[in-house]
Amino acid sequence: MLLPLLLLAALPASILAAKAGVHDQLVKLAKEGNGVIHLNADTFDLLTSPKRDWSASIHFTALDKRRRCNPCREFDPSWKAVAKAWTSVPPAERDQHFFATLDFDDGTTVFQKLGIASAPVVWNYAATEGPRKPASARSTPIAYDFSSGFDAVPLAEQLSSQTPVPIPYRAPINWALWGTVGTFALSLVLLVRFIAPILRNRWFWATVVTVTTLIMTSGYMFTRIRGTPMTAANGQWIAPGFQTQFGQETIVVASIYGLLSASFLMLAVVAPLQSSPGRQRTQIYIWTVVIMILFSVLVSFFRVKNRGYPFKLFL
Repeated sequence: MLLPLLLLAALPASILAAKAGVHDQLVKLAKEGNGVIHLNADTFDLLTSPKRDWSASIHFTALDKRRRCNPCREFDPSWKAVAKAWTSVPPAERDQHFFATLDFDDGTTVFQKLGIASAPVVWNYAATEGPRKPASARSTPIAYDFSSGFDAVPLAEQLSSQTPVPIPYRAPINWALWGTVGTFALSLVLLVRFIAPILRNRWFWATVVTVTTLIMTSGYMFTRIRGTPMTAANGQWIAPGFQTQFGQETIVVASIYGLLSASFLMLAVVAPLQSSPGRQRTQIYIWTVVIMILFSVLVSFFRVKNRGYPFKLFL
């Protein structure tokens, strides 16, 4: 009678020792994996033992290239970053919650048993015993909500409700972004310094306004709003009628208007400033001829556009 009683008395101690051995093994595996326990079917059963006083967040994934799971590869760095942040927590709290990853190729039977048909998936297993056992114990794990995307910040925020203390995750400094901003700011300062004289020049703004006016009055917005092509399929670039217009027409009309404006400017402003009568006379002849030719081209273009127009100048 004494032996059975001794065995019965020693049973709770052996159960506690076995549980402590499993917990120590999980702590060791987490340390070796830089905060992440890499599971297989056996270690998954250990981590999710029905008699556990620890909690766990398990990441179900399929990282092998043969699985072609792009979301898995996109989410994995965030998962590892959050798990690594958990390693900075003091051991008293850190060893009460574990982060683990189970790849499909390492635990196919687990995926089948749990009915997981897609990845990535994150399930949170609460403690079933001890002081961290929830008041309303659930038999099923809590799934992570991926509606916030694959970033590490919302992941850490959501998982902190399942951990003994909040996960001390801080997003790393985006040096690439700050470098880009700094480079852009420096370039802008240098650009302003060198182009400031140009920006203060009234002829620069006169040119900008004139070119913009020519482009807009030539039908640029007409073609952009309607999404018309540059030319027709057969290469024709003048659309008949005034309700349609090709993009090439905008360029030609704006160029003609620009040349006419420049010709009138030369005739009205530059030619009178010539000190030599002969040179002044020559410029008047040249720009008058240029204006007549350009108007002839413009009227010819109008005749093609408005078929049946009876008038012409030279062409």
